[in-house]
Amino acid sequence: MFPWLWIYAPQFAPQLHYPLSGSVAQRIEPDAFFGAIAPEAGDARIEQQAFGVASYGRQLGLLAEVVADLAEQAPPRSAKGRAALARLKDIQARIEGLKDTGYEEELGALEARVKAIRRSGGARKEQLEKRLLPLLTGG
Repeated sequence: MFPWLWIYAPQFAPQLHYPLSGSVAQRIEPDAFFGAIAPEAGDARIEQQAFGVASYGRQLGLLAEVVADLAEQAPPRSAKGRAALARLKDIQARIEGLKDTGYEEELGALEARVKAIRRSGGARKEQLEKRLLPLLTGG
């Protein structure tokens, strides 16, 4: 074997790791986040249980709704407060728009899939109707 061809014979060559060629596994599930909470910042176990009750987004959404409602009852006196309230309302509206768009996309994908199964006919169509009709009619 020619020594300059060692790269093509990995069983004889040392294992090389080029930049960015190593393991790229990364934990991204919520457990990784809760395990990273510093002990002095709080109890990760309790944080995870609280997250199970209501996500951070839901908690923030409720706080934003309360603040906006209170500000409607007693409007901010300063220009800075009024601007912050306007920004808060804009953020709320944009988030609701994202939710609506996501819902419409999910509904469109579901509708397309159901239509495709119905076009295929046969047992798949019958199974679809048997399983989905009770869900749609509340039965």
